[in-house]
Amino acid sequence: MVPAVQVDFYDADELKSEVSWIPNKHYSGIYGLMKLVLTKTLPSNLQKVIVLDTDITFATDIAELWAVFHKFKGQQVLGLVENQSDWYLGNLWKNHRPWPALGRGFNTGVILLLLDRLRKLRWEQMWRLTAERELMSMLSTSLADQDIFNAVIKQNPFLVHQLPCFWNVQLSDHTRSEKCYRDVSDLKVIHWNSPKKLRVKNKHVEFFRNLYLTFLEYDGNLLRRELFGCPSETDHNSENLQKTLLELDEDDPCYEFRRERFTVHRTHLYFLHYEYEPSADQADVTLVAQLSMDRLQMLEAICKHWEGPISLALYLSDAEAQQFLRYAQGSEVLMSRSNVGYHIVYKEGQFYPVNLLRNVAMKQVNTPYMFLSDIDFLPMYGLYEYLRKSVVQLDMVDTKKALVVPAFETLRYRLSFPKSKAELLSQLDMGTLFTFRYHVWTKGHAPTNFAKWRTATTPYRVQWEADFEPYVMVRRDSPEYDRRFVGFGWNKVAHIMELDAQEYEFVVLPNAYMIHMPHAPSFDITKFRSNEQYRVCLKTLKEEFQQNMSRRYGFAALKYMTAENNS
Repeated sequence: MVPAVQVDFYDADELKSEVSWIPNKHYSGIYGLMKLVLTKTLPSNLQKVIVLDTDITFATDIAELWAVFHKFKGQQVLGLVENQSDWYLGNLWKNHRPWPALGRGFNTGVILLLLDRLRKLRWEQMWRLTAERELMSMLSTSLADQDIFNAVIKQNPFLVHQLPCFWNVQLSDHTRSEKCYRDVSDLKVIHWNSPKKLRVKNKHVEFFRNLYLTFLEYDGNLLRRELFGCPSETDHNSENLQKTLLELDEDDPCYEFRRERFTVHRTHLYFLHYEYEPSADQADVTLVAQLSMDRLQMLEAICKHWEGPISLALYLSDAEAQQFLRYAQGSEVLMSRSNVGYHIVYKEGQFYPVNLLRNVAMKQVNTPYMFLSDIDFLPMYGLYEYLRKSVVQLDMVDTKKALVVPAFETLRYRLSFPKSKAELLSQLDMGTLFTFRYHVWTKGHAPTNFAKWRTATTPYRVQWEADFEPYVMVRRDSPEYDRRFVGFGWNKVAHIMELDAQEYEFVVLPNAYMIHMPHAPSFDITKFRSNEQYRVCLKTLKEEFQQNMSRRYGFAALKYMTAENNS
């Protein structure tokens, strides 16, 4: 939703064959050669383009660089900065033999490309013939696309418009970038041109690093506004959203609640590397949860208790996202797991959009089943395997079931976590553990029937009752959470009601359990307790949700109205 900005993605797999024949020693691998095929990849009506490496920090407006296209003369089609290392001079070490280049050669971290003219010059044939010829003696590229660009330029020097060096100040161990500028304020583009990235040596590296970190911690929401001279091409979805927002009554005391439902949050899916290998038995299950910065300490414990895939939505500011990154990279437990998907939803507005977060995490599940949990619960050891077996035993494929995992809690920060049901029952009898929310909100889990669970050895069915909000495992195609519920109150109750309306059976697992760990109360529960208007609006939203249920499910939904009135 950044005005006048359009983002396009191109499938690299379709392009790999164009460059995979080139042996390449550079650490970027095959992707380091992709710039060579831009004339073929990008739309034919696109005339000029700025090509940037991903390890670049701008210290000025990119419009200044775009303006340089006007300075191209004659047959110039490539705008490049001279290489700031001695690499192409071939004197870095004994027997160092670089690809041919014009003098010091050029760095391809920043390129201005005149695509239409390049196509007329038959660029594709030009670089291919050059690469084939040079590879006969060089055998492979060392600097990926840069070697081939330089070999072409050596043959055709007229192609280049040399950019001033401040448009690509290269930081790596062999560069002499300090000679490029007198004062750091002269710089326009900083290029972290080394596998070491932020750990390179340079007399101004602290300044550069701080500039980079300032960008990372900048509130990205500030960029989502109309810019002068940047006409917004609103799409259909955006127009509909604006129309919906205009229809909301700003004098309504619950206006802020209603508006939150339509807020479009910036979202960064798969913030860290993720890998998942589908299991052959089609019984795999992903744990789904959401969290904010104050619950980060739960991540390692959950990873130790659940070895299967996990999908997490994190509600963070830009600065907190960077703190999370440092936390995760410093954790052996988290770094040893590649089957945890971290999806960042950036903070906006005054509420905690709990159900939006759950939906984001749910949409990224790529197993047939999902266990809908909360971040402050630790699943019993072995729950992942137990749920997988239950999929088969309870014929989850052909029936609509929600498998209930009974929830308990401890008020102790240090708990000897029970390794078995017998051990849990003994802790329950001793008063170390309790059934979840027994002292403040019994109705939430009463239908689980803990008395029956104590002695149960086989799964048993329970009926929906008002305010029931168990933690369940369901199929991936089960309904989403209702976004009107933000912050504290009724967010899970509404979802369980929807499952019941869609005729899901609630089946309690006799040997499954999860334990809620103590923590400070959330900001939203404090708001609920102290703010009467908050409670009034929650009641209003509940009533509206139930009316929606009646419209969607007809006569069958009447029981929700009567149950609520009786409770």
